[in-house]
Amino acid sequence: MGCEPYAGVAWREMQFAQGLDRLGHDVYYLETTSTWPYDPVRRTRVGDSNYAVPYVRRVAESFGFAGRWGYRRSYGDKEWFGLSRAAAEDLLANADAVLSIGGSTRLAEEELKAGRLVYIGTDPVVHEIPFANGDEEIRTLIEEHHDLVTYGENIGTPNCPLPPLPGLRARTRQPIVLDAWQDGQPTKEEFTTVGNWRQEGFDTHYRGETYYWSKHHEYLKFIDLPLRIRQPIELATGLVQLCLDERRLLESNGWRLIDAHAFTNDPWPYRDYVRASRGEFTVAKDANVRLRTGWFSERSCCYLAAGRPVITQDTGFGEVLPTGQGLFPFNSMEEILAAFEAIRSDYGRHSRAARVIAEEYFKAEKVLAKLLNDLGI
Repeated sequence: MGCEPYAGVAWREMQFAQGLDRLGHDVYYLETTSTWPYDPVRRTRVGDSNYAVPYVRRVAESFGFAGRWGYRRSYGDKEWFGLSRAAAEDLLANADAVLSIGGSTRLAEEELKAGRLVYIGTDPVVHEIPFANGDEEIRTLIEEHHDLVTYGENIGTPNCPLPPLPGLRARTRQPIVLDAWQDGQPTKEEFTTVGNWRQEGFDTHYRGETYYWSKHHEYLKFIDLPLRIRQPIELATGLVQLCLDERRLLESNGWRLIDAHAFTNDPWPYRDYVRASRGEFTVAKDANVRLRTGWFSERSCCYLAAGRPVITQDTGFGEVLPTGQGLFPFNSMEEILAAFEAIRSDYGRHSRAARVIAEEYFKAEKVLAKLLNDLGI
């Protein structure tokens, strides 16, 4: 949360923490990243913790974890904040499980010991493809963990050609604290989504194919969608990252644009934005679409929990989630248009169906109880 102080990341971490807490476990949030943190005020990565530490403290306390957080300045002098060094290192060494969300923490590299380190792969293909390609750095990262878990619910099944990481113990999805998202009717007319338009430098290559990370490739396939429907669509993104030609392209095709920077630096305005929306329209990363990993967006399940229908690009998640009411996967423009028409014709029914999907498939207590059972904890 301190290294990447965005609301979506905070909700991901804290819904794990709150869900485990509600199951009766003794839960702490620890961060030990050796990457320089991003400072959204200075809008750059920095070699200090002037923003990161107060932010982690504020977020942890707002979710009920006052006194149960620790931040280690691993990129600098290794100093601990929040919990003392002795308390934090004792927790890492003796906890029943240390969940490494996203697999981003190299404890061994930092000379920290974990009794049972569990990798939670939230972005399928980020590590799977490099591992399959023989990347030595990724191999050592993966082998540092005692157990492996993935959000790619089709990985390791006949529905997905991507080989699983060795030792895969469980498949899971984002746990959602349902009462945090429940709300009344939407106050905006727009279907919305939040995310980056363009991200460079993360494309991967596997078995002669290039798999793209940046979502702009997928949006361009459906760029004239707003001109084809009566439903307004809003894209919340970093407007300063859009070049003039990209902004003109989006606006000339009817996309409403809003600067995400204004509300994505804090969990609560971000939640208000989701709850105000009429629903979500979004795309997925090319790799998850073409490899049919079954990945489902951490953000989209929050829309569902708020009772907001979701139309999202198909990654094969229909193998594990119900679709056709409240949740609509698409592979073509025709499927998108049909989904918008279905929702328009009976918004109340699809709003209720969205909430039911969240309750049945994403409720934190259910998701995490199953995960712990799969891990034998």
